Amino acid sequence: MNLKIDYSIKKHLIYIILSILFVAIVYACSAHKNTIQGNSISTKLDPNLTPSENFDLSHWKITLSSGKERTVEEINNGFTLNNQFYTDPKDGGMVFKNYPKGAGTTQNSTYSRVELREMLRGNNSSINTKGITGNNWVFSSSTIENQEKAGAIDGVLKATLKVNRVTETSGSKEQVGRIIIGQIHASDDEPIRLYYHKQPDHRKGAIYFAHEPRYSQELYINMIGNYVDEKGSAVGKYNGASSPSNGIALDEEFSYKIEARGNSLKVDLYDNDGKNIASEEVDMTRSGFANDWMYFKAGVYSGNKKVLSSSDFEQVTFYNLEVVH
Repeated sequence: MNLKIDYSIKKHLIYIILSILFVAIVYACSAHKNTIQGNSISTKLDPNLTPSENFDLSHWKITLSSGKERTVEEINNGFTLNNQFYTDPKDGGMVFKNYPKGAGTTQNSTYSRVELREMLRGNNSSINTKGITGNNWVFSSSTIENQEKAGAIDGVLKATLKVNRVTETSGSKEQVGRIIIGQIHASDDEPIRLYYHKQPDHRKGAIYFAHEPRYSQELYINMIGNYVDEKGSAVGKYNGASSPSNGIALDEEFSYKIEARGNSLKVDLYDNDGKNIASEEVDMTRSGFANDWMYFKAGVYSGNKKVLSSSDFEQVTFYNLEVVH
């Protein structure tokens, strides 16, 4: 009798444990799909909260259209700025909005932006912001000494977003409608600048990226649409391509993942169902970044400095932003 009771209890416990494991696996797969493949998580965002309450911004500062910055501490104390950096009142997304004409720029750029800059040091101001310090990261192809000094090794930037608007006026056909939505920045150059670009008369926009080696010509790679020349004397310039049939329309949700490991730089794009729609990889062995220092950037960085109208603007809304080191 006792043996039958014990067996029944054991059988019941095994059933409970298996049920818990099943639920945990389902939840983990769902979470993985949201953060890596980019399914919409806007239902988890609260329109009544500030960006730092909806997103983990504990290791980011922001540069505004004026060229001025707000610190990690300021952002995480609920900072918002009307018409530049705020929470979407409808879906809780984190909005970056920039009016390029008349905007300020930073010391080392001639383009305006409303953009986050990764700060691994957080609020620890005793750590230098530049150089191989605890504030920045290096590739695993770097020396052991550099890896020990850096704040992290290698990195992945994942984002889910909508491009709501791009500029429609410009003195340059190449610059109109062009923005940067994600970057890895080094001391001077950029291992990657990820572009969204849409001409005013096109229904959909293209996505491509630039890889800027330290000692050689920039490399451009088309991902969605064939908007720019990838090599040659006109590298990176709009080549007159028509509206891409496989492009991304304004207000269409999509995701990107930028992954840098050692000498490998990989970029993936996903549609709003989490399906991979483009993937490209660059070998950085000869790019000169092995012993340089890195940080991620995300937001809206204007690619149009010849805007004709002061009312012309660009806007991007993020629904997920995650960094993994």
